[in-house]
Amino acid sequence: MRDVVVLGAGMTRFGKHPDKTLKDLGRAACWEAIKDAGVSPKDIQYGFVANAIGGVTTGQTMVIGEVVLREVGIVGIPIINVENACCSGASAILEAYYAIQADRCDIAIVCGVEKCFMNDTLKTTAAVAGAGDVELELANGVNFPAHWGLRTVRRMAQVGTSLETLAKVAVKNLKNGVYNPNAQFQKAVTLEEVLNSPMIAYPMTNYSCSSMSDGAAALVICAKDKAANYTNKFITICGFGISTGTYDPRRDITFNQLTQRCGKMLYEKTGIGPEDLDFAEVHDCFTIAEFMRVEALGFYEYGGYDRAIESGECEIGGKRPINPSGGLLAKGHPIGATGVAQVCELVWQLRGVCGQRQVEGARVGLSHSSGGGIAGDGAVAVASILKREY
Repeated sequence: MRDVVVLGAGMTRFGKHPDKTLKDLGRAACWEAIKDAGVSPKDIQYGFVANAIGGVTTGQTMVIGEVVLREVGIVGIPIINVENACCSGASAILEAYYAIQADRCDIAIVCGVEKCFMNDTLKTTAAVAGAGDVELELANGVNFPAHWGLRTVRRMAQVGTSLETLAKVAVKNLKNGVYNPNAQFQKAVTLEEVLNSPMIAYPMTNYSCSSMSDGAAALVICAKDKAANYTNKFITICGFGISTGTYDPRRDITFNQLTQRCGKMLYEKTGIGPEDLDFAEVHDCFTIAEFMRVEALGFYEYGGYDRAIESGECEIGGKRPINPSGGLLAKGHPIGATGVAQVCELVWQLRGVCGQRQVEGARVGLSHSSGGGIAGDGAVAVASILKREY
């Protein structure tokens, strides 16, 4: 098996882009990644494109990858379209990684692209709800804010997590987003603003929830033994973990067993443990999700993230920053692009080019995506570890 590295990363700003199509967004991110990698479109041998709800929001129900990559002159090669809920982007990177490891190609491009905003909010909301079992949950009104609200109330009762501690995740991540030029929201908020923002699903207020978004992100990845042809400042992909839910009705809904399994696989494959990580980008679709997922990944014991939030050790400049990009709460959540954007952030942090949101001395980082929900459990989780070796 060959080692695999990232040569280039590119990303649009996430947000409302009513004047841009899937092609426009994908083109911009792919060109940025290609230029950053120092390659030509003709060097690309395989393409992987992630999208979740474009068929509903744009009518482009198929061949999104072929349509997007044609815009940058990538044609006549294998192109694989990937849908895996909020893990679509991370799953596309995983597939590209495996393709290079298995010597199916030397160099590949991965693009995640999404258009969430349209003129019919209910239609978009219904499309997003399709990441669950529509017959079992959606028909009974259990959408994702409700799902996470139930988990939050249960954790508050079991662990003693307060509304104020929950809200401090939003304060932290939105503060980080101020320094991220690609974030949808670049304005800090106070604790009071989070707590008093409109209620979405108790106790999840507006600032406790990530926003739908338009946007794209892209990576050019390569076999390590070919990378020197382009640059000597590549970032190594150490490995991946992936798991799906068990949907066991007896499971504790305040602990994320899905992410725990995913993390265990990742640590076993890479030989790198949570104690070795300098920072992490974790799927904070809701404030409570950050608590559950960092604990499941082994950064803290069950219930221990409350202390970390209160002490500030998970902030930029702390012991182990979580979501220095601003996370989904600040960046926004264009579903198919999110997992790719998380790895873009890892690449930029490990290169040391993130300015005021830079994690000083960062050499090893983790990305984690999780998507969908079935029978009260998550559907899928994907995590990866990247490191800088120069």
